[in-house]
Amino acid sequence: MNGELPTLIPVIPEIVMAIGAMALLMLGVFQGDKSYSQMANLALLTLAIAGVTMLTQVGGERQVTFGGMFITDAFAVFMKVLVLLGAGVVILISGTYMRDHKIARFEYPILILLATLGMMLMISANNLMSLYMGLELQSLTLYVLAAMNRDRTRSTEAGLKYFLLGALSSGMLLYGISFVYGFAGTTDFVVLADSLKGAENVPMGVIIGMVFMMAGLAFKISAVPFHMWTPDVYEGSPTPVTAFFAGAPKVAALALFVRVLVTAFPDLIHQWQQVIIFISIASMLVGAFIALVQTNIKRLLAYSSIGHMGFALVGLAAGTQQGVEGLLIYIAIYLTMTLGTFAAVLTLRRSEGMVENISDLAGLSRNNLPMAIAIATLMFSLAGIPLLAGFWGKWYVFLAAVQAGLWPLALIGLLASVVSAYYYLRVVKIMFFDEPVAGFDGGHGRAVSLVVGISALINSPLSYIILIAPLVGAASWAAKALLF
Repeated sequence: MNGELPTLIPVIPEIVMAIGAMALLMLGVFQGDKSYSQMANLALLTLAIAGVTMLTQVGGERQVTFGGMFITDAFAVFMKVLVLLGAGVVILISGTYMRDHKIARFEYPILILLATLGMMLMISANNLMSLYMGLELQSLTLYVLAAMNRDRTRSTEAGLKYFLLGALSSGMLLYGISFVYGFAGTTDFVVLADSLKGAENVPMGVIIGMVFMMAGLAFKISAVPFHMWTPDVYEGSPTPVTAFFAGAPKVAALALFVRVLVTAFPDLIHQWQQVIIFISIASMLVGAFIALVQTNIKRLLAYSSIGHMGFALVGLAAGTQQGVEGLLIYIAIYLTMTLGTFAAVLTLRRSEGMVENISDLAGLSRNNLPMAIAIATLMFSLAGIPLLAGFWGKWYVFLAAVQAGLWPLALIGLLASVVSAYYYLRVVKIMFFDEPVAGFDGGHGRAVSLVVGISALINSPLSYIILIAPLVGAASWAAKALLF
């Protein structure tokens, strides 16, 4: 027993999450839906304990366990912190919405815990098998969350679409894994990298398998051309669930994307770099141009998310430590912008229901000036206006691309940013200059207002002092763990 115990130390945060989720499930079965608030608070406590144990017991040192299938290092710690924060904020802002729509079921925070556990396993995957296990644990819970509002046709439709297309992407991923294993003879990332190192003739089956795996992972971050599920699922799912989809799962999938390519296929950079450049450009352009014609705020944010994944992939396309640093900085900033924006959407309601059309934001500044200013700050940051947090995120990924000689990619990203600025500024124009349609109701809760306020402050012109300066050091520490 004493010999086995040390191997579990790197996995303590995941063990905490798994035990916490199972304990809450048993508690919820006996207490029913009336225990929603208690379950949400206990879920937040579980996330906090997992975060503390991760930071204190792991500390960022590289540790491998379960026969090399699970790895914990600075990169994993950095991304897991973002995932835990994203999940915690979503649980925090969900309560009022869930009660108002009569879907405050005790399973909701438990499903978020299980999805978060899957994301943590994805981030620490060091083997193609553990990669798939973590990915499927996350995916299966997300399918259920999308259809959480069973009495609403759009929600059940979103869950069904997500499930069908997600099953297709999982099939593509497994097909790629089978090719890699068949031609390389291993599923371990380190062994795989060693077997391909210096090889003059890389088996074509390995390259084909890698491409199929990239297609499956691109679906998880809703990168073009695997983005078709995103607008419908974002629009049909309950708004807090949409906020969850847009945040933590994207962080985990990007982390997995980076670890697979940089750790398992470092010598195939010329092959995978071409694919990353293509999906990065396609995502930036599709996200910029198709969002121009959207009238629903959630569909607008869906295409915005697609575009932002394209910007993040610019850093990965560089294939350097600076590129990964830029990606880490970008995804952390993206998380604050996205969660703040969705929290703001949750505050916008009238007597007839939630406000979802962009035109319904007309005159918000005259009804609730602080909220209008906060939303405007987040919109400007999403657009990448200089001195706001979103600008610094793009600055670091574009700088890494230029240093790697990919200046055309950076230029296309800059042009896409200019186009996307139009629809962000349109939201600001509607809020401040259009005539009010009707008043807005209050009662959205202090937690939601707090999240909006903190997000707006983090993304304000003070962002460099509050967020960027410490974030750059943490991102550099995390990127070095990938052994560039």
